[in-house]
Amino acid sequence: MSMPKAGANDKPATWTFLTNHSHVLILLAMEPDLRMREVAERVGITERAVQKIVAELEEAGVLTRTREGRRNRYRISEGRSLRHPVEGHRRVRDLLDMVRSPRRGG
Repeated sequence: MSMPKAGANDKPATWTFLTNHSHVLILLAMEPDLRMREVAERVGITERAVQKIVAELEEAGVLTRTREGRRNRYRISEGRSLRHPVEGHRRVRDLLDMVRSPRRGG
């Protein structure tokens, strides 16, 4: 997942609509056996920051980590509500569907 472009001048965007927490969650939902190093590279943050985010998501019950051999595998609890009052009426599934679904219409 590369950083979005700001526009015609091809400068990297300085902000995004989604947080690093959502970026980590989306990546682990799409590829549940990614290593923290790979997640960090794709999101553009440190591996330590990914570890903290994963721990917070795990503590909130949004994801579960299981050890499989030498790797971790992540399972997302898609039925959990999003945390902020503005989007609390939506579920994790809704966020994931937004980025998983092909674009329709125009």
